[in-house]
Amino acid sequence: MFKRFALLLFVLATAVPGLTTAATADSAAVMATVNQFVDGFNKGDTKMGIGACASPASIIDEFGRHQWVGPAACADWARDYAADDARQGITGGIVTLGKPWHVDVNGAVAYVVVPATYAYKQRGKSVEESGSVWTLVLKKSAAGWRITAWAWAAH
Repeated sequence: MFKRFALLLFVLATAVPGLTTAATADSAAVMATVNQFVDGFNKGDTKMGIGACASPASIIDEFGRHQWVGPAACADWARDYAADDARQGITGGIVTLGKPWHVDVNGAVAYVVVPATYAYKQRGKSVEESGSVWTLVLKKSAAGWRITAWAWAAH
């Protein structure tokens, strides 16, 4: 059964060139939104990062209260992240994404799984958390692709 399905997908992809072009364009647009969030985070530009988020959103992360849900979830997460960093003496946080493992676009919904590294200084000492995994869900709206949910898992 799987072989037949794979063959059908191959035939459709090669017989209808626009199909793969549209999927590639959607995948690129999805990752552009993910990268917008990371770029904003890395620059300390909260407004840029939050601009990649939908309202409402749902976030799961390893610090603090661990879950943020609602119309201001991204802003609430950013506020709590900054407070947690201050408490722990963390500065200069930078996220580097690896090659995505999944960028699955299904109409107006996308699922992304990407390996990540989080580097920072804690009380002046360099720390690197490699092997983390960031899983996101995005939805397409009139404003473009926006992050509706994410979970970060440190390794």
